[in-house]
Amino acid sequence: MRRLYTLIFVMLYFCLCAVPAIPQDRGSTIPIPKIDLNIEEAESPKEVALSLQILFLLSIITLAPSIMVLMTSFLRIIIVFDFIKKALSLQQVPPNQIMFGLALFMTLFIMWPVFEKINNEAIQPFVHQNELPASERLTMDEFFKKLSDPIRDFMLRQTDEKYIGFFMNMRGLPAPATFDDVPTYILIPAFVINELTVGFEMGVLIFFPFLVIDMVVASTLMAMGMIMLPPVMISLPFKIILFILVDGWSLLTQGLFVSFM
Repeated sequence: MRRLYTLIFVMLYFCLCAVPAIPQDRGSTIPIPKIDLNIEEAESPKEVALSLQILFLLSIITLAPSIMVLMTSFLRIIIVFDFIKKALSLQQVPPNQIMFGLALFMTLFIMWPVFEKINNEAIQPFVHQNELPASERLTMDEFFKKLSDPIRDFMLRQTDEKYIGFFMNMRGLPAPATFDDVPTYILIPAFVINELTVGFEMGVLIFFPFLVIDMVVASTLMAMGMIMLPPVMISLPFKIILFILVDGWSLLTQGLFVSFM
């Protein structure tokens, strides 16, 4: 072993010696770009406002995964997928990456009309402001309103009124006359609680048929005196066969899609 280490050291020494020296002539070297970041004192309120807007935009980009999870259909879908894995007694198949990927693309499929409306009414007019007449250009307030209204409409359609009233009462706010009067900071937690509730309800309904198979197999093994044999080993193939025969993935995705209509 000592000889091996000595041989490796000698090889590394000769490799380093074989590397040509970097020439000192500036004309013969490859120019390396210099990156400089300067922080200077703002000289006008406009520069302060611009800095705050950039900071706000970076914060929104940082929170984008949370927004994707909490303000779209992703939460309900991933909860139901986790229930189906537990109902089938599956641990590693399909992998979590596959389930998250399928949930993500199903979210895009369900939320596509909302994203398309945001793109047509907020993003595209804001990006092409210079091509529009001055009277049709969007201010920042109008841009954020058109950006958030489709998401708010989606969450309002899916959220039960009792959860909105629950959070309004906790804040001591009066009952809103219309849904437009519901603050966004009230709507988001109400929507999340509603999605958790609906996801658990769908998961329990999915769990029952497979639970019956587990009970039947456990009772049969108990009657045969095969106490040491885990019932999961026997019931797992039957549950997978039942799931395949009823075309479970199609029924599951269709049920999730219909639940948002």
